[in-house]
Amino acid sequence: MAKRIRRINYRERYPEASDAVIEVLEKSDRKMEYQQYDLKVERYQIDCVSCAITLIPSREDSFERLEDSNHQFASDEISVEDVAVQAVLIEKMLSCLKMLTPKEQELINELFFKGKSEHQISREINIAQRTIHDRKVRILSRLKKLMEN
Repeated sequence: MAKRIRRINYRERYPEASDAVIEVLEKSDRKMEYQQYDLKVERYQIDCVSCAITLIPSREDSFERLEDSNHQFASDEISVEDVAVQAVLIEKMLSCLKMLTPKEQELINELFFKGKSEHQISREINIAQRTIHDRKVRILSRLKKLMEN
């Protein structure tokens, strides 16, 4: 848990500083205290009339506090289900790619597996870049329909 910071007397430390500078320093200290302490502390509100005590939870939890309360964090690892779904989708994508014509397969291979740009391919085969783009869009649309079936 964060501890309250000790207030620094800036007027004593920097006697030559102007009031505006001192005010900015004090405000920045207060902002730091708010972020490091006030947001992370629970408070209790006591109602003397009804003799009730109400817990007001903190607005932010620190990693240390969550660890102390044995909070379970989500795993960074990919779940077995996600791996299985991904494998099925890859297999389906590869089978759909095989349904394309050899020229379409070659264009997709160049663009997505070899990482070439449309501009590079247009220079290599001497076709307008816009034509390459239109072909790519048409092929991807066809692949999407094949994947959905």
